[in-house]
Amino acid sequence: MLLYNSSVKISSAEIIDELFRRHPALEPCRDAVASACSLLLESCRAGGKVLVCGNGGSAADAEHICGELLKKFKKRRDIPSGIAAKLRPELAAKLEGSLPAVSLVSMSGIITAFANDVAWETAFAQQVLGLARPDDVLIALSTSGNSANCVAAAEVMKAVGGKSIAFTGERESKLSDVCDVAIRVPETETYKVQELHLPIYHALCAAIEEELF
Repeated sequence: MLLYNSSVKISSAEIIDELFRRHPALEPCRDAVASACSLLLESCRAGGKVLVCGNGGSAADAEHICGELLKKFKKRRDIPSGIAAKLRPELAAKLEGSLPAVSLVSMSGIITAFANDVAWETAFAQQVLGLARPDDVLIALSTSGNSANCVAAAEVMKAVGGKSIAFTGERESKLSDVCDVAIRVPETETYKVQELHLPIYHALCAAIEEELF
């Protein structure tokens, strides 16, 4: 049975289990994925937000993750009743419950200004410095795990007291050293790593949604 079904009541643990039944090659990542899920849930329940960064295809993944968090992924999400009561009914009816997420790759003004005036490798880190709080989580996607701008962002996240999750390939890397959780998928070629990142972050988004809505 496919558990990513909005009509079936399931737990976040069952969603994570389903991920590994569908993608058995990811089994070495089970503990890391479970830890990432716990870390994200803890942040969301504390009122934190998710910051996401990456380069190239991983930048597209960063956008994708934020899109799944900011709106419905698989199940209905009611907006808070206190907010709904202050809105026109027809407006409230066209809104969905949301989890705060910011794609650092989308900030073209600050990225281009900082890269031009200071340094490209700290353009994400500068955003983390300005946006992150201790209850927040950074997701840094890098197939090599050594992308300098992602590593710097994770280093700043640690300095401000937040947590970070790395999505990388199977090799140990600078990101796996600095991040609180490192999801190292069992591939090394760029596109193959990215192919395995997608089902993991889909499962995490589904699991978080199931618990919080």
